Amino acid sequence: MKLKKATIFVVLLGCTSLFSDMTYEAARSINGPFLETLGTSATTVGWVAGLGELLGYGLRIISGYWSDKTKNYWFITIVGYIINLISVPLLALAGFWQLAIALMILERIGKAIRTPARDAMLSFGANQMGQGWGFGLHEALDQTGATIGPLLVSAALLLRNNSYHTAYLILFLPAIIALSLLIFAKSIYPHPENLEIKTKALVTKGYPQLFWLYIIAIAFMAMGYADFPLIAYHFKSTHLMQDDVIPLLYSLAMACDGIAALLLGKFFDKIGIKILIIALIIALCFAPMVFLGNIQWAIAGMVVWGIGMGAQESIVKATVAHFINPEKRGTAFGLFNAVFGLFWFVGSAIMGYLYDVNITALVIFSVAAQIISVIGLSGIAGKIQKQFLNINK
Repeated sequence: MKLKKATIFVVLLGCTSLFSDMTYEAARSINGPFLETLGTSATTVGWVAGLGELLGYGLRIISGYWSDKTKNYWFITIVGYIINLISVPLLALAGFWQLAIALMILERIGKAIRTPARDAMLSFGANQMGQGWGFGLHEALDQTGATIGPLLVSAALLLRNNSYHTAYLILFLPAIIALSLLIFAKSIYPHPENLEIKTKALVTKGYPQLFWLYIIAIAFMAMGYADFPLIAYHFKSTHLMQDDVIPLLYSLAMACDGIAALLLGKFFDKIGIKILIIALIIALCFAPMVFLGNIQWAIAGMVVWGIGMGAQESIVKATVAHFINPEKRGTAFGLFNAVFGLFWFVGSAIMGYLYDVNITALVIFSVAAQIISVIGLSGIAGKIQKQFLNINK
């Protein structure tokens, strides 16, 4: 009975994410080309994407600590979602790049506020299902919305003669649906922490050294992972494809993200950290494919990029949940995401600069950073696997 309740809870959070991703991932699929129409450079696009991720991840330390301290998971999650989602359709009113950038960053701040509390609640429900499967199922629903959203704005651009105003404006509807589902979930599950089966904690004070080593290894993956606005900017500036086709490639990547999350999550609960290493090895190939190849290679590269994103949003997070006991999980997710975001910001800024200077150098930087991540993770894989075996006894 408790497993059924936990599964329904995870699905409800997943459906909320479906419509929220339909909103902001649709916007992210066209933000790069939109900024290009407002006269920005690739350096600016890379800098903005990186700063947005820095704030979007860095502020999670505060929101994560706040959620653990107050246990007011729902309030923090709802406030974050409101800021996260309402910022998107307001981009329809942005007539100059400074305002557009401010709204894009505000959207990331909203996500920063709500994510640690949401992930902590998700981990409570996923505990009984298997953390890999629970986070994977949530990510699959999440990416269903991320697949539909870009298709929606692509159709709007096609039908309304590349009107970005219309494309952003129609995203108000899924934003309202997402917020309604979130409030409904709260009414049914006011105390989601009660869904987790109580087990002995791995640590009673602070965080284990292995947790920090894991963060550092994953951070290098973040540093080398180009954000989609820069990829989309490349597609548009090189005239590799028409404007209305760019969101379709993002939609393809999000579909691959969702499918990969489900499969990787299932394998993660069976074989552990090895599947994450395999996923990262596959993902490091995306940069030469999307930045140096023709349209066929670009399509294949977006598939690979989506697999990497699926790993980031499912089993990377599931691993964190295995390290930390429930009382500290919000803060742990906040710390993890802050370091992740800092490295993402640095990497995005560097890659945005390198794009304007030498695209080949960008590709070398991206691949090298991800190889460091794979080597680092491989070095601690045995110890992580032992932790999993201990907690599952």
